[in-house]
Amino acid sequence: MEWNDVRIFLALARSGTLGGAARALHLSHPTIGRRLRALEQATGHTLFQRTVDGFILTEEGNAIIPLAEQMEEGALAMERRLAGQEQNLQGTLRISSADWFGAYVLPPIISDYAKAYPHVDVEILTGTRLFSLAQREADIAFRIVPFDSPDVVQRRLIQLAYGVYVAVDSPEPIYGDGAGFRLITHDTSTGQFPDIAWLTESFPNARPVLRSNNRNVQGRMCRQGIGIAVLPQVVGNQVVGLRRLNLPAEPPTRDIWMGYHRDMRRLHRLRAFIDTVTDHIANARS
Repeated sequence: MEWNDVRIFLALARSGTLGGAARALHLSHPTIGRRLRALEQATGHTLFQRTVDGFILTEEGNAIIPLAEQMEEGALAMERRLAGQEQNLQGTLRISSADWFGAYVLPPIISDYAKAYPHVDVEILTGTRLFSLAQREADIAFRIVPFDSPDVVQRRLIQLAYGVYVAVDSPEPIYGDGAGFRLITHDTSTGQFPDIAWLTESFPNARPVLRSNNRNVQGRMCRQGIGIAVLPQVVGNQVVGLRRLNLPAEPPTRDIWMGYHRDMRRLHRLRAFIDTVTDHIANARS
């Protein structure tokens, strides 16, 4: 059984559609369908039930998922180990972060890195999805929570300060009250946000009017005068049209964590990027 066929089997099991598997593997629909038929013929079993809603694992297909995932982990470990031995400062470096971090923190770092290492192609992956370091969806990631995998080398990078913002021409809300004002909050379905909890407690009489999982959106909506927003200061201080409030208390800080898979620790383009990040953080503190 070939690894490429097993890879297609896993992608189809996870996505449930030919289109989803094709996008995940950057292959065409016909290729996915043809390789699946070849795999089923080779095993002598029907691995998926074809339905109008997509592909559903049969009992036989479901039984081999653990074995296929073991095969995947072995192949990925080999790929990571070989990639980690690369000595040339060229190739692609994939960086994963939240949208605001990619928009407001990374640009000067990437600028210096690109000037110093022009043969490295940088790819920045942002959003709420946590890209997998083990599967090499990303080479390095920045998060506001520690990594929970023992295979990830991680470092607490910086302590992130937050501030409370309103539009520049907005009146001053009263701390501890907030009557007559509205709040811009965060979607908490993906986790808890201490800064948002602090905001609602600090302005208990303000009415939540808008919720977004994107700090860029929150900042721009705040600039339009829609409501009070709490933002990382590195975001709010760079959005033209916002005013940071001078309050008796400040929102809680959060830590930013940087992590990469231990198999990639000898990858020179990754080490060079980590050095660039460290230099920027040191200069910002000095």
